[in-house]
Amino acid sequence: MAIPRVIPVLLLKNTGLVKTVQFKDPKYIGDSLNAVKIFNDKEVDELIFLDILATPESRKPPLEFLKEIAEECFMPLAYGGGIKTIDEIKDILKVGIEKVIINTQAAENKGFIAEAVKRYGSSTICVSIDVKKNFWGKYEVYTRGGKHNTKLDPLSFAKEMDQAGAGEIMINSIDRDGTQKGYDLELISLISKNVKMPVIACGGAANLDDFSNAIHQAGASAVAAGSMFVFHGKLRAVLINYPEQADLKKIFTK
Repeated sequence: MAIPRVIPVLLLKNTGLVKTVQFKDPKYIGDSLNAVKIFNDKEVDELIFLDILATPESRKPPLEFLKEIAEECFMPLAYGGGIKTIDEIKDILKVGIEKVIINTQAAENKGFIAEAVKRYGSSTICVSIDVKKNFWGKYEVYTRGGKHNTKLDPLSFAKEMDQAGAGEIMINSIDRDGTQKGYDLELISLISKNVKMPVIACGGAANLDDFSNAIHQAGASAVAAGSMFVFHGKLRAVLINYPEQADLKKIFTK
């Protein structure tokens, strides 16, 4: 059995790394290139960089900076943030990024994903869906860095993206982001059982058991996390870390 991917998600604010809690209060945690070097040494499966200001500030992807990261990174690298056009995807791939993550544009331009897949192939395109529960406990899709409520139903939207040919989908719980209270297994299961494409679980992981639950109970194909890989201990001291491969094999094959 192949071990599912375990993916650190690093949030960019300008060129520095930050970590949020429920998409708010970004805390500076260090230098991006230094983090990449550490993850190289730890033989990480894949890295995701998300620019949290690009869309809210209507900025284009920072190509020169992404080129620096790609040149330093030894593992597959994905980037999301501020992508609005097909040409921007081309430019991002040119600098050495293997995969793009589309969030706001996927929701606001329903034909965009199908066009991107046609041009660059499904394996290059990942759709990220940020989800939050409303007052009545109903899931709703948010865009623009978690600031805009689209009122879209995440399951219906995920099915649309599946039909459009997206290679995979990342489901991120805004309510769980940075809390380290575990994934929203109900949400992950809802999506994974109803789409054909692989599902990446994100938002709330605190330990290896959370990874196992997302895969074995909720049906995710891969797991992603932020706080778990950049903080250590109850005081959340900044420490870049990653599980040992032997430990990951134990939880995924038990």
